[in-house]
Amino acid sequence: MVDQDRAATITIGGEEYQLILTTRATKEIAGRYGGLENLGTKLMKSENFEMALDEIIWLIVLMANQSLLIYNLRHKEEPRPLLTAEEVELLTSPLELAAYKDAIMEAMFRGTKRHIESEADPKNVPVG
Repeated sequence: MVDQDRAATITIGGEEYQLILTTRATKEIAGRYGGLENLGTKLMKSENFEMALDEIIWLIVLMANQSLLIYNLRHKEEPRPLLTAEEVELLTSPLELAAYKDAIMEAMFRGTKRHIESEADPKNVPVG
């Protein structure tokens, strides 16, 4: 569905979903947490277990729906339904959500990584 270099895949209720960090998702995360850099802190310092689960579920729904929205944009004649928080809550266990947190972080890393190529510096070429 989307570029695999940008996505992390999870399975919910026997269906695979690709988590992807898009510009739209980044804006929503920034609006909720004040920026991507604050997200990790927020997840680790959640006041209680229920709140931590709610945050993970929100992120899963947000990031899984990015790949579905991209698919729907490209396939207007046969759109796929978006994932809901209720579906994630009913089709997962807390143990699975803990594993999905790793996938969330992987998708975020892939979405923000930079490809830096170093060029040969002509000043350091041996003369002779």
